[in-house]
Amino acid sequence: MSSAAARLLAPRLAQWRLACTGARQGAAGALLLALLALPFMRALLESSMWRHMVLQFPLWMLAGALLAAALPPRARAALARCNAHGISGLVGVAVVLAVLMVPRVLDLALRSPAAEALKCLALVLAGAALRLSWHAAGRVVQGFFLGNVLPMSFVVGQLYVDSPLRLCNAYLLDDQERLGRWLMALAAAVAVAWVSRVFWVLARREPYGAP
Repeated sequence: MSSAAARLLAPRLAQWRLACTGARQGAAGALLLALLALPFMRALLESSMWRHMVLQFPLWMLAGALLAAALPPRARAALARCNAHGISGLVGVAVVLAVLMVPRVLDLALRSPAAEALKCLALVLAGAALRLSWHAAGRVVQGFFLGNVLPMSFVVGQLYVDSPLRLCNAYLLDDQERLGRWLMALAAAVAVAWVSRVFWVLARREPYGAP
């Protein structure tokens, strides 16, 4: 983005940030939670293996991230004391994603309402933890987090593509292969986006001698 375009967009971005208050984001998160909990939405997103993991998982996490914006300052400060540099939060996110990528867990969530509720709760908490931990983590911890989660996602995707057997009994083999390709593509896209963002920030700072 050129400097002229950045100057033109800066006022609009500032207005958008002022409009997106914590209370409004929290209300949007609650609305998204209610929408995702509707039976027809669950049936739609869980009818396909790739929609179950590539669409439903991020939407539940997005709801949690929006709800985290509505936390009062005192609650944020209390959480920050046990989440130095965002490490605890990002470790929790990595653990949740690792567990929910297991095919057996997807099968269990489809058969058991209790497992489904635990899955959704874990994703909401993971989204909130990601929101509260990402900026506090800094580039080094962010890179360590992505360096573990993205290769894991890519390997799981490759396993789904290469396996001649259905790893998840609730879904067909072609749906499993489609999910594998999605996971590999998303892992590569996130890695490229994060590295590009880091280089862009560093390139902007260097000419001005900023730390």
